[in-house]
Amino acid sequence: MARRTKEEAAATRESILDAAEKLFVEQGVSRTTLQHIATEAGVTRGAIYWHFDDKGALFNAMMDRAILPLEAEQKVLDQAESADPLDDLRNYMLAVLRRTVEDPVARRVFEIATLKVEFVGEMDAVRLRRQHNMSNWMARSERRLRKAVDEGLIHAHVQPATAALAMWIMIDGLIRNWMFDPDGFDLLQVGRCVIDPYMDGLRRRNA
Repeated sequence: MARRTKEEAAATRESILDAAEKLFVEQGVSRTTLQHIATEAGVTRGAIYWHFDDKGALFNAMMDRAILPLEAEQKVLDQAESADPLDDLRNYMLAVLRRTVEDPVARRVFEIATLKVEFVGEMDAVRLRRQHNMSNWMARSERRLRKAVDEGLIHAHVQPATAALAMWIMIDGLIRNWMFDPDGFDLLQVGRCVIDPYMDGLRRRNA
């Protein structure tokens, strides 16, 4: 009986997170109350408070449940150490765009975290998480860009920090604009048109 109760509690928690994710996408975080979520999930407000301290805790649990494209592909980037660090970075950026298109759960949570939330109060944790992701991206990208400079693959005057920031802005901007109208353009196709010329511009012509 105890085991079944534990399984039922886990199922209730997942249904609450599913309901929150759905409503956050439809009406934004600030306009969604715990009562809205309880009604959507078919539970009481008390059930929500049994699992989560407040809406901020619920939101963070929803974020933790889904691995966002940038976070997921960072693990792949760490494992992909080829002889050409520029190719590694290009493939990583395209993999992020591909996962955004193909993973509906990650896409919904990314949409909520970027377009449907105000970074104030209990939601400030979202801003901090974004800063953490950006710091991770910058560290990984700068290391590969410095390696490319050392190996003569890119121009010596290229500043790794600036080039890495430009790559972050490209990915973030592409995804954000695509989120506004997913049918407006092909994210992968346009991504290649943006990313490839930039990477080619970094590369030395005699490399």
